[in-house]
Amino acid sequence: MEEVAFTMKLKPGVAAEYKRRHDEIWPELTALLHEAGIRDYSIYLDAASGTLFAVQKRVPGHTTDLLPTTETMQRWWAYMGDLMDTNPDNSPVVQPLARVFHQA
Repeated sequence: MEEVAFTMKLKPGVAAEYKRRHDEIWPELTALLHEAGIRDYSIYLDAASGTLFAVQKRVPGHTTDLLPTTETMQRWWAYMGDLMDTNPDNSPVVQPLARVFHQA
């Protein structure tokens, strides 16, 4: 399984709302992520900086590159856009991270 990690950035003072929205994640979004091949997805928050650290585990042949083209993903980005640093299309600004150590 492929594992990818990346960071995103919250705007100041919105951490509780970000968590609330994820606690109530839409079932259709959960299904879409699973259909795209994401089998494990965690997001962690560094509260001092507002930096989100995300890790996804993806099956071989995943189709995560198609997620931005879906109506559900577009709606989610619009819904979350007031809480995060975003690109012009409302997608979160993502900084990919390179693995420098792993112990199994």
